[in-house]
Amino acid sequence: MDVQEVLRFADEMVFAKTGEHFDDLQKAILLGVWEGQKYSQIAETSYCSEGHVRNIASKLWKLLSNVLDEEVTQSNLRSTIERQQVFIVSQNFGNDFVFCNVNVSTDSQPPEVPKDRSPSTPTSDTSQPQTRLDLADAPHISSLSDRTSELATLEKSIVQENCNIAAISGLSGIGKTALSLHLIQKIQHNFEYVIWRSLRHSPPLETTLKNLLEFLLNKPEIELPTSIPDRLSLLMEYLRKNRCLIILDDVQTILSSGQLAGNYRPECENYSILLRQIGETTHNSCLILNSWEPPREITALKGENSPVRSLQLKGIGTAAAEIFRNKKLLNPEKWENLINAYRGNPLWLKIVATTIQEIFRGRVAEFLKYDMLFLGEELAATLHPQINRLSELEKKLISRLSREVNPVSIEQLLKDAELSPSELFNALQSLGRRSLVEIEEQENETLFSVSPVVRQYLISHPVC
Repeated sequence: MDVQEVLRFADEMVFAKTGEHFDDLQKAILLGVWEGQKYSQIAETSYCSEGHVRNIASKLWKLLSNVLDEEVTQSNLRSTIERQQVFIVSQNFGNDFVFCNVNVSTDSQPPEVPKDRSPSTPTSDTSQPQTRLDLADAPHISSLSDRTSELATLEKSIVQENCNIAAISGLSGIGKTALSLHLIQKIQHNFEYVIWRSLRHSPPLETTLKNLLEFLLNKPEIELPTSIPDRLSLLMEYLRKNRCLIILDDVQTILSSGQLAGNYRPECENYSILLRQIGETTHNSCLILNSWEPPREITALKGENSPVRSLQLKGIGTAAAEIFRNKKLLNPEKWENLINAYRGNPLWLKIVATTIQEIFRGRVAEFLKYDMLFLGEELAATLHPQINRLSELEKKLISRLSREVNPVSIEQLLKDAELSPSELFNALQSLGRRSLVEIEEQENETLFSVSPVVRQYLISHPVC
């Protein structure tokens, strides 16, 4: 079993008994332990403390022990899961059974193949209107702060205008994943197949294609073509003959650090073939991408009249008041100041609201008296991987911008940043695609700045 099969198997077993799927941290612990990681390593990649990981892991082992009816620990996880999987397959041998949201046939005789079709050719079954879902990789759906406009835009692009790709980008915590999950609830009835896959662990393209095809073909043990072009051709044939919705989350993990936005890691470069094929050819399906930054194909292909659309998520504005009400914060007349300072980022606002509740008993006015922007380790941890992946050119420019409280013109940046016009334009464009610079116009002049949160982070964690 590969690591994604392990996750789907364990998640389905837990869901069958409890009615609940794993949350993000439980998934990270399960996958990390399976791959031999220590709790400290899992904590670092999950942006939380080692103690918190240990606490959640202890509860996870108890949950799995109860579900599997045998003791599960950090040390015996692999052997236990493999033994349980073999046991379930043997118990169901000779029957059709459901495994990981996929109907698996264990008949000894191969299924009858229509004479006018090859065994590997996918078929479209219009007599089965019910949507087949595989959301085993998806996190628990959380409440969505007001995103009515964004949902309407995406629904129109995908359902009415039949776009091939919809790329959603934005800073960590801005709500990309939550938006996609709520979008699925609204539009899933328009599709025959809906499949969610996370790229958090940077799987090679051949693994992702195998994963998608096994679900779409409804045969996890089918012998697939070995080459990427052949697997891609089979996938595209299926996307043409069926209405499929594929969601790839955490796309930034296949993109490179230390380069301008949108470039791939060397071992993931062939994902560009997948995006170009889906973006440029005619078919009946849609691919949704969630990422901190759009891959380069998206910026090249997107457009109003193009089958490739891009949505850069911004903050939620006054709708963030719901977060403060849930956290029982006081002084609602001061909430707008807080929302503006943290740019309406739902995760940032939840973090700072928790701080205000714990230290100031919910009094926002008292918190704001100190005339400082509080980040704390938890909020800084969300920014660290995004700042750390910048190219040297971007680091130089963002450091320069962080020293200014007011927006700066291109002319001023050319004087002060010691960059050529070409270098400056490339860096500004890349930082904009990463949602790390803010752009405004004043008297027919374009001005650039960084948000107060990014500025405070760079003061505390200088990159140049």
